Amino acid sequence: MTTHTVADFMTPAPVVLEATDTLQDAARALAEHDIGAVLVRDGERLAGIVTDRDLVVRGLAAGKGHDAPVLEVTSTFVVAVGPEESVATAVQVMREEAVRRVPVVRDGDPVGILSIGDLAVALDPDSGLADISGAEPNR
Repeated sequence: MTTHTVADFMTPAPVVLEATDTLQDAARALAEHDIGAVLVRDGERLAGIVTDRDLVVRGLAAGKGHDAPVLEVTSTFVVAVGPEESVATAVQVMREEAVRRVPVVRDGDPVGILSIGDLAVALDPDSGLADISGAEPNR
C-alpha cells in the first residue's frame, strides 16, 4: 500500500497576504483566485489563515471597515504540516486542532494548503463532501 504525502493532495502555491494588507485586499484575493482562504504573513513569520467566513464574522459582522488590517481577522494557528508528512499525520493534526484547512510549509515558507475537501475528493470520491468540494462554484 502506498503512503500518500501531504504534497500529493495539497493545493500548491497558496496566496499569501501581508498582515498590513486590508480586509478588502483579502476579499479581492479570494474572489480573484476563486478560493476560500489565504495565508497571512507578519514579516518573516507565517501568522495564520483568513477564510471567507473570517471576513464575514470577524470583519463585517464585527463592524470593521474594509480598510482594517487583515491581521485583525486572521485565525492564528500553532500548527502547520510539511509537504513530506503523511496524509494520516495531517488528518490527525486537523482533527486535534478542529480545523478544515492547514497550511503546508517547508523551512518556514508556505508552499500549499491542505483542506478536508482536497482529501475527500482524492481519497473518498463517492462521499458527499467530495461531491460538494469538486463541484463548480456557484456564480
